[in-house]
Amino acid sequence: MTGGVIDLGELGHEPDLEPLPRPPSTHWRPLRCALVLVLLLAGLAGSGSFQRREVVTLPADPGADALVSGDLFVLVEPLGRTGQRRITATRLPGGEPVWQVPLPAEGRYWGVAQQGETLLVTGHEVGPDRQGTLTLALDRRTGAYRWQQPGSPAALPDGNILMWSQVSDDQPGTLRGVDPCCGTVRWQVPISPGGEFVFRDGEHGVDRLVVARLNGPTEVRDATTGVVLARADLGTASGGSGLSVQLVDDLLLTIGGPSPTTTAYGLDDLRQRWRVPAGDAMYASDCGVVICLLTRSGGMRALDAATGRELWGSGRWGWVWPYAGRLLATTLSSAGPGADDLVVLDPPTGRVLAELGRWELAGFAQGGPMIGVRRHPGGGLLVADLDVTDGGARLLDVLPDASGDCQALPGRLLCRRRDGAYGLWSLPR
Repeated sequence: MTGGVIDLGELGHEPDLEPLPRPPSTHWRPLRCALVLVLLLAGLAGSGSFQRREVVTLPADPGADALVSGDLFVLVEPLGRTGQRRITATRLPGGEPVWQVPLPAEGRYWGVAQQGETLLVTGHEVGPDRQGTLTLALDRRTGAYRWQQPGSPAALPDGNILMWSQVSDDQPGTLRGVDPCCGTVRWQVPISPGGEFVFRDGEHGVDRLVVARLNGPTEVRDATTGVVLARADLGTASGGSGLSVQLVDDLLLTIGGPSPTTTAYGLDDLRQRWRVPAGDAMYASDCGVVICLLTRSGGMRALDAATGRELWGSGRWGWVWPYAGRLLATTLSSAGPGADDLVVLDPPTGRVLAELGRWELAGFAQGGPMIGVRRHPGGGLLVADLDVTDGGARLLDVLPDASGDCQALPGRLLCRRRDGAYGLWSLPR
């Protein structure tokens, strides 16, 4: 399943730059890195940046869920032991309180976004007879309740919202176009159990939906109107086919089948473009100028989007995603909680262009700053600006009171503090 995030746009591809040479690997590198780190930290301390640091403290209960939407810091807090929660909005960057209201449904909330003047809070509803994903719509200026519906939201180009619910072998789902002001359903597409759907994010929101039913053809629909644009039998309708349907840019991909293959179709007309053996591929992702196939064995392969020809493969990388015209990858050996070893790859060849070091990425919007943090030996967090284009990590600061759970914002970094509250730190330029 692929989904949209309401406030984030598509990441543009910059022109390819000359590749950076990979640093030589010798037994002296750890010592050199340690010396450079010590000197840089000494420079930070000597510059007086700690004294000039601007910090805004945002109180929070240890059990609260903190979310950021534009210039609002949104906190969802439990009310005693009743299971009820309240939501508090604080204006950033100053920390001025805006509003506070109780939430009408019990649940654990994990997502917040906005569409126009509507704030959408999504979580997992709990209760004796209620379990599933739920989205609440509030007035962004006042916190006033507007409506609630089952499912998760994504933005549509016309200003409406796509509401979608998961489908399983025994549970149906729906796709709905919804007016954010009042929850009015503009159109809806039911999906019977065993079906599947995916959608594509355009520059201004989700622009295409693909519905593959258990007993029927595959359909491409306009996400704004729900109208069918193309329909064809791609072999996904028969039960037990083992085919998954995925979208990468302007291609619809099916992966699997009795003789596992990866087949690409044009999204506009569902005409076959190419077909290659799938091997143990199980998931396709957009890697800019190439298609990345993640395999069951833990490796990945990169295919040419125009022909399906395999360009390179590797068993070294865990997660890979495009950024600034290149690929950022984590190494499998570092997979797990906390920081990861990060490298920059050349998309057409898979060649390592730079090694950024071991960092935990702060959450960021597409196109936003890429900030890495890691534990500092003296306590707190070391913060660095990760430059994928130049292939370097520029140390910015040490935050002695920060403990993790960080989100990068333009010019600022939001992190949980060691006392349980949140802090908003200004980043040095």
